[in-house]
Amino acid sequence: MAAPCPLPPPDPQFVLRGTQSPVHALHFCEGRQAQGHPLLFSGSQSGLVHIWSLQMRRALTTLDGHGGQCVTWLQTLPQGHQLLSQGRDLKLCLWDLAEGRNAVVDSVPLESVGFCRSSILVQGQPRWMLAVPGKGSNEVQILEMPSKTSVCTLKPEADAKLGMPMCLRLWQADCSPRPLLLAGYEDGSVALWDVSEQKVCSRIACHEEPVMDLDFDSQKAKGISGSAGKALAVWRLDGQQALQVCGTHQLTNPGIAEVTIRPDRKILATAGWDHRIRVFHWRKMQPLAVLAFHSAAIQCVAFAADGLLAAGSKDQRISLWSLYPRA
Repeated sequence: MAAPCPLPPPDPQFVLRGTQSPVHALHFCEGRQAQGHPLLFSGSQSGLVHIWSLQMRRALTTLDGHGGQCVTWLQTLPQGHQLLSQGRDLKLCLWDLAEGRNAVVDSVPLESVGFCRSSILVQGQPRWMLAVPGKGSNEVQILEMPSKTSVCTLKPEADAKLGMPMCLRLWQADCSPRPLLLAGYEDGSVALWDVSEQKVCSRIACHEEPVMDLDFDSQKAKGISGSAGKALAVWRLDGQQALQVCGTHQLTNPGIAEVTIRPDRKILATAGWDHRIRVFHWRKMQPLAVLAFHSAAIQCVAFAADGLLAAGSKDQRISLWSLYPRA
């Protein structure tokens, strides 16, 4: 008896159009600002941030704060009415979106013109920590916000030759007050920094090409990184704060722009330069689906708390997918 054929991948639940330029950043907002329905923020190559109602499936408003320069990263603060946007204009903007406002209330000048996205760590209201690419090509600057006080500059030793930081992830272990930073570098390595000590706790060579993005599951002490090459790398952090590569997954085509683990830590999605979204079982790294809809490189992927997946592409479209619903 023949084995049953696997089900074909689904079509998008719906598609958002109207960015009028390639989409480089996506972020879901679940806070009070969303009023029960998640909002989706998108950042475009033309410097605009669109705020989308997923209920009405259209843009509610457009924010223009980066002088026509590409928006590379978006993040809302926990209270929900403040948005951070990072642009290639060497500026990180803080927006006040409360009660219909859409004003830039503060900004942080950036020193690096690269595509390295920033990262935040909320340490209790109203303080939060911000990691941004630093002035030197291999540096990461840590700031305390909203005061913009410099905490430290993380600079590898001179003989390390890591190249530029390509992606950053601030986090904190539940059992420790010490902030930690995971950074992926141009030489293909991932490093764990102790921010307080300004030192590298551990570093591993994960990829032969630059690390384009990484995500980290602090509950499992396990992370994943994608690069300009053909492999996803899975790595662990042991009790001695040492990173260890525990597996790789070979892809058909090179180039992962972004990798993100769903909030329930069951599945993950990758944004492929080959126009494909790939979905994996996080614990087993078992391939679950290859989603083919876009006609150009996927540049960003994001999950909502309810499991909805969004993908943004160079083809100026944002696709929304309902996959493997959360139990």
